[in-house]
Amino acid sequence: MGVFDSINISASGLTAQRLRLDVVAGNIANANTTRGVNGEPYRRQIVTMGERTATSFQNVLAQEMGQASGQGVRVTGIVKDETPFKLVFDPSHPDAVKEPGDPMYGYVRMPNVDIAREMVDMISATRSYEANVTAINAAKSQALKALEIGR
Repeated sequence: MGVFDSINISASGLTAQRLRLDVVAGNIANANTTRGVNGEPYRRQIVTMGERTATSFQNVLAQEMGQASGQGVRVTGIVKDETPFKLVFDPSHPDAVKEPGDPMYGYVRMPNVDIAREMVDMISATRSYEANVTAINAAKSQALKALEIGR
């Protein structure tokens, strides 16, 4: 493991958590968007992550020797949450079903965004971001101490 590997791994975590915070902010901003471009309510988005791997000789050798060879985290995608939309009875809403006789008369389909869940995700992403910053600072401090030994 190189000198800067731990910093690079933590930096990949910083990038992934920043994107996760951006997606959470977008979800919260669209919590009341009942009609998007496709005519449907906004669907909550979720960031999926996976291991960042590199197929270098060092990584293959480390795997064969049973050692950890992770290179950090990467975002594998942003997927839409397929949970059903919430139904709210509000006949005065412009997007409410207006056909009298329709069993859904007066109901509005609202986005599947739960503010409490988004706040939990935001706190989790913030804590993960802070942990990665702490790891970078610790690695930087260790490198500086190692340089002081050579004086």
